[in-house]
Amino acid sequence: MSGDDDLDAGLLGIALSDSDGEPGNEATATKKPSREARTGQSEAEFQEVKRTYHVKVENGEIWKSVQLPLGPQVSKLDAQAVLHAVEELYFFHRFSEGARFARSVMDEGGGDKLDKDTLETLRYYEQKCRDKMNKKS
Repeated sequence: MSGDDDLDAGLLGIALSDSDGEPGNEATATKKPSREARTGQSEAEFQEVKRTYHVKVENGEIWKSVQLPLGPQVSKLDAQAVLHAVEELYFFHRFSEGARFARSVMDEGGGDKLDKDTLETLRYYEQKCRDKMNKKS
């Protein structure tokens, strides 16, 4: 290979094509999918969902939906609900309620039923809430 061949076949030796698809696939390239195929639901189904939809507003009350004491087998979803509840109380600056909720979960048997990471996070939020309460005082 000579020096001139290297210049011709390098980075600038990329062949460009005018068509996006393979040759002979013009029919499939120009055919657009129907709206129903893209969305997965008909217009009537969409209108029914739209009619019955209501916004779920989280305003610091997740903790009320957590069933205490926790059951004998705590699912990942239940553990996440517990964490979301205490995180939400912390976020809304309801520190005393957050610390009390975290403590009640642990005191009512949750400490034995929750996985290690969830329990550590729950303890962390309890401590953070207590620290914030002490700073307020």
